Amino acid sequence: MAITVNKQAKTITLHTKHTSYQMKIGNLDYLLHLYYGPSIPDADMSWQIMQYDRGFSGNPYESRGERTFSLDAQPQEFSTQQQGDFRAASIQVVNSDGSYSFHGKAESYQILKGKYKLDTLPTVFARDTDIVDSLEVTLVDQASQVKVLLLYGVFEEADIITRAVKVVNGGDKPIHLSKIMSLCLDFLNGADFDLVSLPGRYGQERQVERQAMTHHIHNIGSVRGSSSHQQNPFVILCGRETTEDYGRCYGFSLMYSGNFLAEAELDQYDQLRLGMGINPKQFFYQLKPGETFEGPEVVMAFSMEGFTGLSHLYHDFYRTNLCRSKFVSQVERPVLINSWEAAFMDFDDVKLVKIAEAAKDMGVDLLVMDDGWFGKRDDDNSGLGDWVVNENKIKCGLHKLVEQINDLGMKFGIWFEPEMVSEDSDLYRAHPDWAMEIPGRHAVRSRNQIALDLSRKDVQDYLIKSVNAILDDANIYYVKWDINRSLTDIWSNGLPAQKQGEVYHRYILGLYRVMDEIILTHPDILFEGCSGGGGRFDPAMLHYYPQYWVSDNNNPIDRLKLHYGTSFVYPTCTMGAHISDSGRFVPLETKAVVAMCGTFGYELDATHLTKEEQKICREQSRLFRKYYHITFYGDFYRLTNPFAPGNMTAWQHVTKDKRESLVSVVVTNLTCNGPQEYVKVKGLEPFAMYSVNGSQETRSGAGLMNAGIPINREVPEYSAFQFHLVRKD
Repeated sequence: MAITVNKQAKTITLHTKHTSYQMKIGNLDYLLHLYYGPSIPDADMSWQIMQYDRGFSGNPYESRGERTFSLDAQPQEFSTQQQGDFRAASIQVVNSDGSYSFHGKAESYQILKGKYKLDTLPTVFARDTDIVDSLEVTLVDQASQVKVLLLYGVFEEADIITRAVKVVNGGDKPIHLSKIMSLCLDFLNGADFDLVSLPGRYGQERQVERQAMTHHIHNIGSVRGSSSHQQNPFVILCGRETTEDYGRCYGFSLMYSGNFLAEAELDQYDQLRLGMGINPKQFFYQLKPGETFEGPEVVMAFSMEGFTGLSHLYHDFYRTNLCRSKFVSQVERPVLINSWEAAFMDFDDVKLVKIAEAAKDMGVDLLVMDDGWFGKRDDDNSGLGDWVVNENKIKCGLHKLVEQINDLGMKFGIWFEPEMVSEDSDLYRAHPDWAMEIPGRHAVRSRNQIALDLSRKDVQDYLIKSVNAILDDANIYYVKWDINRSLTDIWSNGLPAQKQGEVYHRYILGLYRVMDEIILTHPDILFEGCSGGGGRFDPAMLHYYPQYWVSDNNNPIDRLKLHYGTSFVYPTCTMGAHISDSGRFVPLETKAVVAMCGTFGYELDATHLTKEEQKICREQSRLFRKYYHITFYGDFYRLTNPFAPGNMTAWQHVTKDKRESLVSVVVTNLTCNGPQEYVKVKGLEPFAMYSVNGSQETRSGAGLMNAGIPINREVPEYSAFQFHLVRKD
């Protein structure tokens, strides 16, 4: 069974294929955390907890003078508030009398078949073939009757455990939440842990940083209204000895697209607490009697096989249990060309058709009409919010334009930025109260646009109606959904003053409703997310989109780091990657090799390419399709670290049956008269024989993995190589 109970010891254990997770209803009915790691047969791990009299660590009143029990030194499953635990709290409740206190004790638990659901937030789902059980543990504060429901989903075969939280006001007076963490995980000894995160900035998203845990609170999060370019809602706790292939790794991935917080605290006793959930900045959420608040889901994984083992768990799970789009596994993604870098906003229907005609000769399947097709939109100062076709540009009308593209044998895609409004727009002139602007103050502008207040239902309804009208008017195959600024001026004209602390979260709930009503009701359209590049690349977004734009930075050498960091948690089939004019000294063939570590496409003016360049592109598109089953469904290996010194960056995809592999190498730093370079591959069958790029010669998997493939040094800088390995049965 995935969940077992030892009633005598009062322990509950969650079992996956290779891991165990145990909690205990302990002293005075506090819910304690005992273990998370490799599978164990022990029914009771309580023997780990040692009790001491800790100076200046308070004792619960109910302990009746027993000084050895202090919550300040207990490993808790969900930490309390104002009960003698001075570490980071899981919850902050402001009670109706103004007190800040939550004294939660385990009241009950129940085991449920299948995966729990949340009503207001996206979650991962269970497929029909999955073995999944759920656990719900109820904590109650007897004084206030506030209840916290801890939810656990156990995906046994996938080695995944999910966590979420619900807060129920069971009292007779309103309360407020000023902090709620979906996850609290306490390690009895965390002094030898490192913390790995994915910080960045616009154009350099999801770089990789690793730091040793010290006796501080390490905060990783966003207060920009989205998961952001600057941080990502994913962290790893790993042993100091952990490498790419060996060592213990704990992963924590938050299913939330707004302000988030991950806080890791190494305390005075070398205990380590990790909390993860909604960022408390400007968060003050009222719960009336009987109302429930849901916190976002955290997807947890553990591996003893280093970062690679952890990545494989997330890649496999997110490929199958995160997004229901048919484009995940049923329909192959098209090779596309986007009009943005070809024309920016200076285009009409005739120019788009010419780009499509040229792109057809490159093996492209889909033309995407980017920003500039709607309202009064000749630059980024106007038009956002007016989702009607600009027939001064699209003179033949959208429907006819799409027909012309389809007649070429190509599909058609379109760009939206639904969450924003320009002051110079018909929408803003009609509904200035729909924009986020604090009364009596000028709004902060970014890209000369203001955020629409998606916490309002009337704004949501407008977007649903106007975007759906465009999608239903023509044969739209693809949508790029963009957002190009962070949120400021957090204020809603639709809420009273005392509820303005709810706007950040209500915005995200409104966004999810809009996406539910647009994306999920158009299952035959391929949606791709974008946020000024990769500024909202998170699992909640990937619940809706099967792919997300990695970054606006298309420079292929920078992309080596971008793809590397993103791959720690997100599979390559989710990573939007294109060839563009960026990186002018990098060969076209190298750009293609880098872009094949993703969804593949073009961001350039096809009409400016020579016949020879079009021929090269056509061959690249063919290779992308040839290797699709390897790169989209195979296991991914990071063979080198582009952040470390070295002369090349290499990565590899291997099919699940280990029959085929694609090894990709980019030479980044040729040195004069340097040593011979070899790439040691991974994931093959050691005693099987493999051909390399169709050669009649074969090499053993063991030889390729332990000796490596020699890389030709007599090549121009930024050359790239691909090695297609096929097992000889």
